Amino acid sequence: MTDSNRIQLAAVRETTIGTTPDTPRMRKMRFTGESLAFRPDFIQSNEIRDDRMSADPIKVGESNAGGINFEWHYPKDESILSEAICSAFMADWTKSPQRDNDGTADAVITGVAATSDTYTVTTGAAFVEGHLVRATGFTNSGNNQIFRAQSGSGATSVIAPSSPGLTDEDAPPAAARLKAVGFQGASGDITATASGLVSTSLDFTTLGLAAGMWLKIGGSAAADKFATAANNDWVRVTAVDDTALTCDNLPSGWTADDGTGKTLKVWFGDYIKNGTTKVGLSIERGFMGQGTPTYVLQKGMVVNSMTVTIPKKQVTTGSFDFMGMAGSQGTTSVDSSPDAAPALADYPVVAGSANVGRVAENGATLASPNWADSVTYTLNNNLRAIEAVDSIAPVAHGVGECSVTVELNTYFGSNTLYAKLLSGTATNVNSRVVKNSQAMIWACPRLTATEGNPNAQGKNQDVMLPLRLSASYDSTTAAHIILNRLEYYE
Repeated sequence: MTDSNRIQLAAVRETTIGTTPDTPRMRKMRFTGESLAFRPDFIQSNEIRDDRMSADPIKVGESNAGGINFEWHYPKDESILSEAICSAFMADWTKSPQRDNDGTADAVITGVAATSDTYTVTTGAAFVEGHLVRATGFTNSGNNQIFRAQSGSGATSVIAPSSPGLTDEDAPPAAARLKAVGFQGASGDITATASGLVSTSLDFTTLGLAAGMWLKIGGSAAADKFATAANNDWVRVTAVDDTALTCDNLPSGWTADDGTGKTLKVWFGDYIKNGTTKVGLSIERGFMGQGTPTYVLQKGMVVNSMTVTIPKKQVTTGSFDFMGMAGSQGTTSVDSSPDAAPALADYPVVAGSANVGRVAENGATLASPNWADSVTYTLNNNLRAIEAVDSIAPVAHGVGECSVTVELNTYFGSNTLYAKLLSGTATNVNSRVVKNSQAMIWACPRLTATEGNPNAQGKNQDVMLPLRLSASYDSTTAAHIILNRLEYYE
């Protein structure tokens, strides 16, 4: 007998779509349900028999598709949730510099030196002066800190301030990680203007910032944030110059602030926007409740559609619908000891209302009298299976248009949004979910409302305006949809 509570779901990203890597490192995924199906395709024979019986059905191929449902949490880098997002967006995350031993001690972060206040790392994207670097997972607690990268940091090292100083570690442990989570200016260097942030010495173009990225301004200490409280909030970058960040979605009350005496901290993370590169996964289900477990492997699984639903006072949920290629089943797993799924304690489930920082339309929070009741983002890649006469399984995926829609259900408190629907006025929508000092921001930078009508469904009810908006090309970000993730902020 098999029980649903004993299903193991694990996957790995493929280098060649449709081919499971040799000796794959599978990673488990947290999920709430699945409809994955690897099955044969049959047709009925058209032969006519004088006894009114039927000939055997004829197997003509195999199908490989299905969905995974889940509750949203921060998509840890290289987790299956993170990789499936890449498949849905048909793009890779643009990441701030990071180094991660990722389960093997002394593999990527190879030393910590007290005499030079240096973390030694393998080559990769460079940490630069001004980056705020978060160090976690080190043996010595003093080496776990958030610090401003100093002069001399680069691709193979990052230098911390001499105070409080580091402790020698010759072989940093398997959990050791360094991640650029923001930037910090020198005292009084960064100021607020009517259009965003300006610096005197810090070069914004060196930090990895781009249009469409979201920033959280201000640290937890008074010395690290603006004196103007309203400025210590979230903004979106629209342009990056060496000494200026042009921003929109400025918070209510934003005003010029010269930042006198402030070593301003600004937080940012990784982002992903829709692209054109297919990303395939090999997904394996293990039916662990059986005496000898059955493992079903589905290869070439590319996300056809993705949804995220943020409702009021409910868990934020999501789903991926996959289209695949070949598959197999048997009693031997491709990886008998897959990595554990991201821990609930470190990556908790997020919910509407309790964890929603903002839902905004046209750069302003949806508030009285048109509060948001729920918002759903849907990305559809319009895939089609490419079949060949000499292959039992699909041989490739045809890729259609990247269709993105937003379903925004609001209280019908005024005609503001209804008027935009009737006039065809372009707008934008973004939603921010925060928990555990982590954040995710979904944004569609150019939308047009195409459907929606207020109705009285019955007595003693609120009248709602359920808008459906369609995304189109945005010249500022060159995107339909963008997801930002901040691994840490204050």
